[in-house]
Amino acid sequence: MTRRVLVTGAAGFIGSHVAAALLRRGDAVAGLDSFTDFYDPALKRRNVEEVRRLGELPLLEGDVRDPAAVREALRGCDAVVHLAAKAGVRPSLLDPVGYADVNVRGTAVLLEEARAAGVRTFVSASSSSVYGARSAAPFVESDPCDRPVSPYAATKRAMELLCRSFQVHGSMDLTCLRFFTAYGPRQRPEMAIHAFARAIGEGRPVPFYGDGTSRRDYTYIDDIVDGVLRSLDRASGFRIYNLGESATTSLSELVALLEEAVGRRAILDRRPDQPGDVPLTCADLTLARAELGYEPRTPLREGLARFVEWMRTPRG
Repeated sequence: MTRRVLVTGAAGFIGSHVAAALLRRGDAVAGLDSFTDFYDPALKRRNVEEVRRLGELPLLEGDVRDPAAVREALRGCDAVVHLAAKAGVRPSLLDPVGYADVNVRGTAVLLEEARAAGVRTFVSASSSSVYGARSAAPFVESDPCDRPVSPYAATKRAMELLCRSFQVHGSMDLTCLRFFTAYGPRQRPEMAIHAFARAIGEGRPVPFYGDGTSRRDYTYIDDIVDGVLRSLDRASGFRIYNLGESATTSLSELVALLEEAVGRRAILDRRPDQPGDVPLTCADLTLARAELGYEPRTPLREGLARFVEWMRTPRG
């Protein structure tokens, strides 16, 4: 049976890919996006147009904190994929109140309206940042996650707890997905892989924070989307899953791989470590593999090559 899914943040990087994947498999999709100026809204509108080449995407320009807008966007929907948020660790240090307002209050509004609308399945984006500054890997969903090092991380953990409370007292199946550094076509321009690749290609200095030994678990967008759809289809009660590649790459190694993909040497602008950054992220995928059948299929070298090809492709 075809379902109708509301995707919040549908014009963004991950949201536009999720909306496209849902349309490809025959689901009906509605979108909600506020088109904030965190980065150029024209890029988001272009994302929407690319998705609409695949099928109908009614999209309401509105804010998840606005109950009336959420109510309208939810009309006829039986599932939600909640990707709208104020993103970014470092910016959250400068605007903790704004991050709490959008990421926590906005999620509460959406959950309440979804419950009132009879939505049965709710999948929400969380983040690997909830694990805080840890040196032991891999990161497991059962970790208490009680030591966030940024307001962004704190809001994502609060969102998870909100979802848990709604599931206990309602009939929705709720799943929270901890994304581990998603990258790929349409990635936000300020994110490291996008910013680094453009700087290398244009011969500009790459802002290189720390000594290069920090390690991240980078996850290609197709693998993230696969995990989202699997979570939507297999929702049961309350669940939290890691979605990552379950492999780590140092900052120095990432730059070397980008040099290879771009075909040009990087000029490094060495800077001190940034507040809010963590030294390591690494996903334990045991639970996601067992319950979702999730299996990342895109190694970093291959994903970076695809991203650079997309970056170089002219778009109208």
